[in-house]
Amino acid sequence: MSASPLRFDLLSLFPALFDGFLSESILKRAIDKELVEVHRWDLRDWAEGKHKQVDDRPFGGGPGMVLMAPPIVAAVEAVQAADERPARLIALSPQGRRLDQDRVRELADASRIILLCGRYEGFDERIFETLEPEQLSVGDYVLSGGEVAAMVVVDAVMRLLPGVLGDAESAIDESFGPDGGLEYPHYTRPREFRGRAVPDILLSGDHAAIARWRREHRR
Repeated sequence: MSASPLRFDLLSLFPALFDGFLSESILKRAIDKELVEVHRWDLRDWAEGKHKQVDDRPFGGGPGMVLMAPPIVAAVEAVQAADERPARLIALSPQGRRLDQDRVRELADASRIILLCGRYEGFDERIFETLEPEQLSVGDYVLSGGEVAAMVVVDAVMRLLPGVLGDAESAIDESFGPDGGLEYPHYTRPREFRGRAVPDILLSGDHAAIARWRREHRR
C-alpha cells in the first residue's frame, strides 16, 4: 500500500485566491498524480451572525481590523478534526521564524500541514494562545494577507516530495541544496547571443571538467 500524499489545508478569508495556483504547472501535476493533497477552507464558514463577521476593531484603538478569536479557533479545530493524521499547524505571521530551505526540508517530512492565512492587522493574540501554532514568516516585508505566503510554503515544500519533479536530481542541484550554495550559471541555445558565447567548457563533453566548472562558479 502506497503512503498517503502530503496533505495541505489552507484556511483563508479568500480561498478563491488559490484557484490559479492550484490549477497550473508542477503543483497541478502533483495533485493529479496524488502526490499532494490540497484542501481550501473559508474562515467565514465558522463565523456567526447574519453578516458572518470575522474581524473587528482593536481594543485600545488604532487603525485597521483584527481577526476575531471565536471563528478562527472554531475553523482550525474543525479542520484539525477533518483528518486523523497529525498536523503541523502554521500561522503565516511576520512575527514568525523566517522560512529557509532547512525549514522547508523539515516540513517536507510532515504528513499534513495546516496553513492559517492572516489578513488586515493580524490575529487576536488569543488565537495564538489557544491554538499554539508555529508562526512562520516568508520575509521582512508587508503583504496584503497570508495567502501569498501560504503559496510560497506549499510550492517550496512540494518540490522536495518524491516524484513531484521530473528529475529527482533537480531538488538536489538547485539553489540552497545540501551544500547551501546558489546555482551556477546556466546556458542553452543559441551558442552565441549578441556577441556573448557559451563557455567552451560546457561544449567540451568532458563531464568531470564541466562538474568542476559548475562547482567553481556556484554563486
